[in-house]
Amino acid sequence: MARRKKGRDVSGWLVIDKPAGITSNAVVNKIRWAFDAKKAGHAGTLDPEATGVLAVALGEATKTVPYITDALKAYRFTVRLGVATDTDDAEGRVLATSDLRPDDGQIDAALAQFVGDIQQVPPLYSAVKIDGQRAYKLARDGDTPELAARPLFVESLARVAREDADHVTLEMVCGKGGYVRAIARDLGEALGCLGHVRELRRVWSGPFDAEDGLTMAQIEAEAKDPALDRYLLPLETGLADLPELPCAPEAATRLRHGNPGRVNQGAEYGEEAWASCNGQPVAVGIYRAGELHPTRVFNLP
Repeated sequence: MARRKKGRDVSGWLVIDKPAGITSNAVVNKIRWAFDAKKAGHAGTLDPEATGVLAVALGEATKTVPYITDALKAYRFTVRLGVATDTDDAEGRVLATSDLRPDDGQIDAALAQFVGDIQQVPPLYSAVKIDGQRAYKLARDGDTPELAARPLFVESLARVAREDADHVTLEMVCGKGGYVRAIARDLGEALGCLGHVRELRRVWSGPFDAEDGLTMAQIEAEAKDPALDRYLLPLETGLADLPELPCAPEAATRLRHGNPGRVNQGAEYGEEAWASCNGQPVAVGIYRAGELHPTRVFNLP
């Protein structure tokens, strides 16, 4: 029996404008299939009903996923005031309602407490692990586990529209690990009116913008066609926040073998940076006294 093909050695980033009704993992699996790629992953889960930027890494680009996961992200979302649900979104079971409706000034004043370095308790229906099990699985089984608060940096949170008394649309820029559903829940509680997310869209994530994203229909229409590769962004797109330090071929060889290599100056001592040789990424590492000490090495063809 012939051995099954493992897939292509294809590397790069793909920006998907994720539609509602599909999980992030399902998108990644479809992308891997469409490109016949050996390896794929994404930089930050979106809820199934959320839309917007899902950055998918293929091949060696998966080694740069942490730098996108750690980058700032922007969300636009609509909060339904007056209703609390067990999932903190419109898919959940209604837990309580309120007739109170705050005005715009009250909303704006309340938003201030969610900006800066805050502590946030994740939604009960989330992927947070408790004793090795996902919180959402425990919740579906009827348990109500206690979730610990987690730190979150919120750069900005502002009201951008007020459709009617029951709905307000907000935009938030935040760091790693933020739950928009928790913001809606906590804002509703702070205002005394309750609330949950009705619609959610990730507008951008690090260097990736939803306006540049491909649709799943485009992917499916060109699946298995080598021309699909034209949509791939280079691996180094995921390293946009790190200094680039060019190096000579001899140093590149050392770096690819996991050894320190001489690089051009362009970073502070102890700073994380990446080395390139003839425009191709070689490694990520820590810069010290003219050398890069590699922590991740890229094996590009």
